[in-house]
Amino acid sequence: MMVMRRSTKLNLYQQLQELLQQGHIETFRESLLSLHIQDQVEWFEGLEDLEIRQRVYDTLTPEELADIFQGLDVDEQQKIMAEMNRDKWILTLNEMASDDVADYLEELEDEEVSTALNEMDEETAEKVQQIMEYHEETAGALMATEFIAIKTTDTVQQVMLNLRNDAPEAETIYYLYVVDTDGRLVGVVSLRDLITSDPSEVIENVMSQRVVSVKSYQDQEEVARLMQKYDFLATPVVSEENRLVGIITVDDIIDVIEDETTEDFGEISAVRGATGADITAWESTKKRAPWIIMLMFLGLITAEVIGYFEETLQTIVILAAFIPLLMDAAGNTGTQSLAVMVRNIALGTFDKRNVWRVLRRELLTGVMIGAGSGVTIALLIILFYEQNYVIAAIVGISIMLTLSVSTLTGSIIPLIINRLKIDPAVASGPFITTLNDIFGLLIYFTIATSMIEYLM
Repeated sequence: MMVMRRSTKLNLYQQLQELLQQGHIETFRESLLSLHIQDQVEWFEGLEDLEIRQRVYDTLTPEELADIFQGLDVDEQQKIMAEMNRDKWILTLNEMASDDVADYLEELEDEEVSTALNEMDEETAEKVQQIMEYHEETAGALMATEFIAIKTTDTVQQVMLNLRNDAPEAETIYYLYVVDTDGRLVGVVSLRDLITSDPSEVIENVMSQRVVSVKSYQDQEEVARLMQKYDFLATPVVSEENRLVGIITVDDIIDVIEDETTEDFGEISAVRGATGADITAWESTKKRAPWIIMLMFLGLITAEVIGYFEETLQTIVILAAFIPLLMDAAGNTGTQSLAVMVRNIALGTFDKRNVWRVLRRELLTGVMIGAGSGVTIALLIILFYEQNYVIAAIVGISIMLTLSVSTLTGSIIPLIINRLKIDPAVASGPFITTLNDIFGLLIYFTIATSMIEYLM
């Protein structure tokens, strides 16, 4: 397929639309299908005229439409369903990969799902239903059932001949999975192995028995980490009895990584579900407001802390000048530690042996940053506040202790949440910031109150 520069691409997109409008169907088809599939999707997404879109539906085959449809988001897919002739729509679903059909149908109402499955090809519908039975975000829900399984008793020549017929329907043929007579996974053969082996050789002698697989109930993040670890293009999915039920390809894992990263980003910044560019202001408000309201209540605790030390603050008014500095430093440091810990947990780099080492490292980092920051701010106070050594000591020591506590807080809370089987990213940045504000003020005013006699 052809890949081109942006300017050339835009000109071709315009030409494609003109060819379709002028009725040059064969030229249009030849030009469109010569493009990379993602360019076809991009061109189709840019079509705003319903009449032009209808011509596309009439011109392309269900198989060609399926390729485009699989690259669209759910909202666009539903739009197409409403526009397209029902019979052709069902034929298009039959041509799609089973996992993509399942992803689409899961967004529909139960009645619509049942109707679509009843109208689809029986074999395809059965594969789709199989996938939809698995829990969301598991390997089973992510897998495709279009794979090629071969027997240990097959010869290389037999497999190569069968590939010519079966390969177009398969999700991938870079790896061929070997099963026994009961359908249990026993080995794997790469396409390279087949090409370089003697045609008369039996698969059992060619295959590798060191096959890495995932269970159908495993979380998709675990699958992503495994495929990243081994640099797999595809991974077999097996049942509890080790029977091969599907495969997961790297393109699906890339989508998983993107979704999980977006989810973690939303959790850390307290905007989960509100990061999309296409949601309305009202939807964004509904998702973000609860966090803001909760943080407002936590903010009342901050106000109570300041109120509790009101006498100290009234006695030494200059202490108020450094409250924003202390709170900002505490929040920023805690958020840094939070990001480090959430990232490590997400990548699965923690185990019982190194968690204490990481916590010690974060605490030591906080102490070192705090000491450096404390000394720096103390020197600046001495320089700009008439050599007020006591104020400099109060602020400097408070900064050092606060940053030390903040890094520890930002590290421990996500670990606790993860132990409770909750996504550690819910220990969001704003939450950690507010919590560290409270700790920082307590440290600051406690130290100031204990040294107040030296300020009089």
